[in-house]
Amino acid sequence: MNIILTENVEKLGTIGQMVNVKPGYARNFLIPGGMAVEANPRNVKELEHRKRQLERKLQKLTQGAELLKKQIEALTCSFAHRAGEDGKLFGSVTSMEIGAKLVEAGIEVDRKKIVLDEPIKALGDYQVPVKLPAGVVASIKVIVTAAE
Repeated sequence: MNIILTENVEKLGTIGQMVNVKPGYARNFLIPGGMAVEANPRNVKELEHRKRQLERKLQKLTQGAELLKKQIEALTCSFAHRAGEDGKLFGSVTSMEIGAKLVEAGIEVDRKKIVLDEPIKALGDYQVPVKLPAGVVASIKVIVTAAE
């Protein structure tokens, strides 16, 4: 029996995918659970229409993300923190601080999207990735210097 998935189903497929399953599995589990609909001509046309809409929406989102990426990559964040003689900071530079610098520059990015495996605890130059919508990844330059 052919069905169209309306939710991601583990080991079966993703949203919008048309799959062939046994009739009992579809009638007794997938369709009543709202995870799928029967693949009749009307539902197939609706799926194609929805895919076209999603493609347009994704294209607009990607264009916006690319513009935001250019703005972020043109920016350099400088931080002056107290540091010891060996170049280690008395504290650290966190994604929250980098997010605050981006907001000062007029760029709104959720700080959870700033990919910092662990806080920066040493002086130097760093490239910090920032995840943007539509799978676009920007890289922001972070410079950490010693404060006087």
